[in-house]
Amino acid sequence: MTKKAPAAPAKRSKKEASPPSDTGRYYYKGNRLKQMRAFVATVKLGTLSRAAESLYLSQPSISLQLQALERELGLELMQRSRRRINLTDAGEALYELARPLVEGWENLDRNFQTKIKGLQAGRLTVAAGSSTIQYLLPELVKRYRERFPAVQLQLANVTGKDGMALLRADEADFAVGSMLDVPNDIAWAPVYHYDPMLITPLDHPLAQKESVALEDLSAYGLILPPQRLSTYRLVDLVFQQRQVPYQVAIEVGGWEVIKEYVAMGLGISIVTGICITDADRSRLAVRNMRQYFPQRSYGVVMRKGKFLSAEARAFIDLIRPGLLTHRDYDESGHSER
Repeated sequence: MTKKAPAAPAKRSKKEASPPSDTGRYYYKGNRLKQMRAFVATVKLGTLSRAAESLYLSQPSISLQLQALERELGLELMQRSRRRINLTDAGEALYELARPLVEGWENLDRNFQTKIKGLQAGRLTVAAGSSTIQYLLPELVKRYRERFPAVQLQLANVTGKDGMALLRADEADFAVGSMLDVPNDIAWAPVYHYDPMLITPLDHPLAQKESVALEDLSAYGLILPPQRLSTYRLVDLVFQQRQVPYQVAIEVGGWEVIKEYVAMGLGISIVTGICITDADRSRLAVRNMRQYFPQRSYGVVMRKGKFLSAEARAFIDLIRPGLLTHRDYDESGHSER
């Protein structure tokens, strides 16, 4: 009698052979950081080409990553046009969440080294105008260098729109200066306050008057910074609001130059008290004009939601300890790029 071969075990179905796995659910995780980096860079820099250049990728690669991100989230994040990119409401919400995460990841190595070694290395870029660098920052820079000599400190001499551009492109950690108009995506914490000062030669007729009214300035030519700077705009606004005529004799940049020209008798000027030194009072008549012109405030300027390095926090603590507890620094704002 012939023996029957034992029956082969029944084949398991593919479903039985492979236990359920969450792999499919999280298939995108490996690429999510790349997608978020592409998204954040595109929003910050405004165009796909600039984002691609900053990440050393091709423009089609950036575009594919953004499309994949929108597809996986099931939402439109940005509306693309030929000149610029506009975020949707969903895009704004994602940007507020993704930006600190991406920036934190990109700074992880440096922050780790700082954490275990202290501020023995690193880099800090502070944007500021000429007057701030010349009159306000020297003592702060001296104290910072004494405490953290290994940190490479760069002072970017820029004003106005150029300074804002550096902050929005993350080419400066923060700025120190004065602001008249604060955009929605920028936080400004004023720290120092200076009165407006009328300066004239010592032998000038206005120097002999017991009190000086705004109307008294009309007869004399003013020496002011260029019209593009906030000081000129502020002086012009005060005269216009009070309907007092005035004349500009010379437009020139730099408080030191303006003070020198006034001392030579070439005109009078309205300057910010930040630039007045004891030596100036020996050659110029200085009179407080706060009753007519507003104070100028100087402080820390930065992009809302900015991830600050330990180097930046240490410098800001020198300006005013605890300044970073102000809630605006942790909020995100709408870009006005």
